[in-house]
Amino acid sequence: MNKTLTVLIAGAACAAGAQAVVVNVDQGPAGWIGYMNVFELPANGGGFVFGSGWGTNDLNSSFDNGASTLTLSPNTIGDPNPFWYTPSGGPGAMGNKIMEANLYHEVTDTLSGQTVTFQGKVLSNTLAGSHVGLIFIRDFAADYSSSVDMFIPIVAGDFSFSLDTIAGPGRHVQWGFRVTGPDVWFTDVGPYGTAVIATIPAPASLGLIGLGGLAMARRRRA
Repeated sequence: MNKTLTVLIAGAACAAGAQAVVVNVDQGPAGWIGYMNVFELPANGGGFVFGSGWGTNDLNSSFDNGASTLTLSPNTIGDPNPFWYTPSGGPGAMGNKIMEANLYHEVTDTLSGQTVTFQGKVLSNTLAGSHVGLIFIRDFAADYSSSVDMFIPIVAGDFSFSLDTIAGPGRHVQWGFRVTGPDVWFTDVGPYGTAVIATIPAPASLGLIGLGGLAMARRRRA
């Protein structure tokens, strides 16, 4: 599946060889990728169970383009199987897995060897202490065997941070959000809070480059 992403080239935006790129939190969900990593609870050893691509809604990420917001909340699973809940799924059940929900954009080759800045505004973060919200830029090797990363906490207010990516063919650069914590039965999720991030429409001007025709890379464990 092909996606079209838009990035703002800082400074001389249209000049060849520009070395600074600013990416923003664009309205969605088009262009965003969802990926879930699942782990055992720390009490059960914390081992990796599986990772797979998930729909953005399944990550409990919700875009409201009218309000220009992205809302992230702890993940829920409607399956009552004891694999997911103790003793089994239902109101008041305890989550039996740690879910690491990743919502991000990814481009291949285009941002290799450049300084990528991710900027935006967190409107609020009321996530409970059981769940950790992070903002990230990640630069993966062509085979995803290694990465250089920058993570910052989701904190109310403006954010802007940068990562110098590595020059090399086939490298994959991601930017986005992560919420990690135990799964919560859907009727119980309210008290666990949310993180709300401001979004902007995908801009269109001479100062912008549309990265069309980029194939969405095969999803992998982050």
